Amino acid sequence: MPIPRNSPTVDRTLLRDDVYRRLRDAIVDGTFRPGEQLKDNELAAWLGVSRTPVREALLRLGASGLVVALPGRSTTVSTIDVQAVKDARDVVAAMHELAVREVTGRLAPEDVKEMRDANRRFAEAVEKGDVSTALAADEELHGVPVKVLGNQALESVIERYDPLIRRAERMRFGVDGRASVGRHEKLIDLMEGGDADGAAAVSYDIWHSLSIDDPGNELRT
Repeated sequence: MPIPRNSPTVDRTLLRDDVYRRLRDAIVDGTFRPGEQLKDNELAAWLGVSRTPVREALLRLGASGLVVALPGRSTTVSTIDVQAVKDARDVVAAMHELAVREVTGRLAPEDVKEMRDANRRFAEAVEKGDVSTALAADEELHGVPVKVLGNQALESVIERYDPLIRRAERMRFGVDGRASVGRHEKLIDLMEGGDADGAAAVSYDIWHSLSIDDPGNELRT
């Protein structure tokens, strides 16, 4: 398994969650490719931690569907399964729709500004074909209602299944995201204006515009 060089180590005082997030992100961004074997001793050396938090992180990644572990044999990065991504999308979409409905009309001015700034960065990144920046901005935008709601159960569901969607998005991301920019703006306007039903409907449309049935289609929220 090729290990990236010149990567900063994880501070030993940080929680196991940090190891999980580093490995999760490496799978989502394609550093570790589908089918690639993951060896806990190599990952531990890369991150500068013991093997215990790495093993725990791999178990969590298995529960999310990002890795496949064969007891006593090996752990590999899972391939992208269309049905698994579709199932994850539907669950995550329902969570975001709920968050949007609950917080519409309750956003503070700084929350609205954060969403508009994120959409501006998304639009700029799409124009440049910068997938990493576009997806990060998209995640930030959708994360604002979730953060404002503060429902930990809802956040846990999104954290578990969102990486499957993000990995598929990255692998099929297209350059033309103008339609997504417009949908984002409509969502923000409706939320700011207090139209909970309208905002929830747009949120539903945004997430279900993520086409996963045809591998040739673009994936985008």
